[in-house]
Amino acid sequence: MPRFRFLRPVKPIDYRMIILMLAVYFTLVLNWKVLGHFYGILNGLGDYDLGFAISAPFVLILASMVVFAPFSFRYVLKPFFVFLILSGALAHYAMLKYGIVFDRGMMENVVETNQGEAFSYFNLQAALWFVITGLLPAALLIVAPIRYPATMTRGIGQRVLLMIVPLVMLGGIAGLYFKDYASVGRNNKVLGKEIVPSNYIIGTIQLVKRRYVYADMPFRKIGEDAQKIARPTGQKPTLMFLVIGETARAQSVAANGYDRPTSPFTSKIDGLLAFQNVQSCGTATAVSVPCMFSPMDHANYDGEIARHSESLMDVLSRAGIGVLWKDNDEGCKGVCDRVAHVEISSDDFPADCGLGTCFDEVMLRGLDQDVVKVAPQDAPQDELITFHLMGSHGPTYYKRYPDAHRAFTPDCARSDIENCSQQELINTYDNTIRYTDFVVSELIAKLKSYQDRYNTVLLYVSDHGESLGEGGLYLHGAPYMFAPDEQTHVPMMVWMSKGYEDAHEIEKDCLTVRARDDAYSHDNIFSTVLGAMKVSTGLYSQSKDIFATCSTPVLEARLDEKPGIERN
Repeated sequence: MPRFRFLRPVKPIDYRMIILMLAVYFTLVLNWKVLGHFYGILNGLGDYDLGFAISAPFVLILASMVVFAPFSFRYVLKPFFVFLILSGALAHYAMLKYGIVFDRGMMENVVETNQGEAFSYFNLQAALWFVITGLLPAALLIVAPIRYPATMTRGIGQRVLLMIVPLVMLGGIAGLYFKDYASVGRNNKVLGKEIVPSNYIIGTIQLVKRRYVYADMPFRKIGEDAQKIARPTGQKPTLMFLVIGETARAQSVAANGYDRPTSPFTSKIDGLLAFQNVQSCGTATAVSVPCMFSPMDHANYDGEIARHSESLMDVLSRAGIGVLWKDNDEGCKGVCDRVAHVEISSDDFPADCGLGTCFDEVMLRGLDQDVVKVAPQDAPQDELITFHLMGSHGPTYYKRYPDAHRAFTPDCARSDIENCSQQELINTYDNTIRYTDFVVSELIAKLKSYQDRYNTVLLYVSDHGESLGEGGLYLHGAPYMFAPDEQTHVPMMVWMSKGYEDAHEIEKDCLTVRARDDAYSHDNIFSTVLGAMKVSTGLYSQSKDIFATCSTPVLEARLDEKPGIERN
């Protein structure tokens, strides 16, 4: 009986080739949207590296191979990737047709969509797209004979190699184009939510965590024992300005040893102290701000616990302190939600907000009214006003300072900072530091004008730092354990009136030495502010209170314990 060639069995395909083919398919077909968006961004820039542009599909292919390799075992590969192909085809159609971005919120909408509404999105075009890009490749995968390793040991070794080789190649691409990818990614964060299938998988995981893992986490009150320590008769109340900087690194601050004049305004203020060794809790605002307003320190900080807990602002308010949060950045990350707060609107201050965001001088607008509103003149009380600055928020550094403070030139008036020269980038960033220095000096000047009614004090600290090309890194947000010092070493400054020094019995010479020699961090902020406002609570730690370590009673107690020790 004759044998026909076309009836011969198809030769099995090595599973590694299947993984490569799947990576190519997901990149060139199911990630058509993100690649198109990426190249549209490059065309808008006008000037970009051709090698950077060519590398993008290869980055997706290599990254896909690394992620896909652990799911290439027999009995896992086919069902897992059939599901990804089918779901990816639907997701990609929705992105192309409706401009949908798949994040946690969108996955929540998908879950909550009823059957009638879901079917309303299906039409002939959607069906054809699903058949061509979903069903057909999924069917081919189902019928394809696949050859797997003969032994488990060999299979594990091959898969490890299947991950290592692409990782090495990705490392080579990163070495060439890291700054380009960092800039485009930072300026266009939506790109990360357009990559199939990671976008809807990550969104689903976040939804599950929020709905089921953290859903029953009760909201926790803290510092319920907080009480204001009574002021001695005749003593003026305290007015504290707590200034939270944004993206300022200590390495670029003249007061911290930088060789450029970025602190020309505060350097003229008598009694202002610049702390030389201060570390942040995180490398991003979303971590550092909740952390410094939480009784948890960096070593045991848990973001979910912080989000389900009150903050320092709540404790102060409960103790009877008049509190207000003024925000010119991206919100208070939950720490001010239950107290009086103001988010600066560019519509309200057109003179200060010409570039879409507002210059930090806007914090001074209406400040006299804010002070009176928090504590009326006929009934003065202790007050704390927190200012969350825009500071040096990147990558559009040039939008953070007005022309009058454009001291270092040439600067770089563009968001794609990889196309700035290194000197232009440094000039632009240094202008932001210098401008923040000006704003802090103006806030101190304002505090001086209130000294007839208040004992006044200002504490400035940045939330995290910034990389400006050191070691090939830009911007911030690196994992803390790997983050360079530029992202975690932050500036901190303190100014206090003579009345405040006397009322709190602070020995300024001692504090000057500690600012120069001792190491501090965001862990000190919680107790330092409680101490500064004379609030008693079990959450307070005297050892973490920067001011208390140099108060006369504490110093005398130490002398009593260890005779012969001289004060600094």
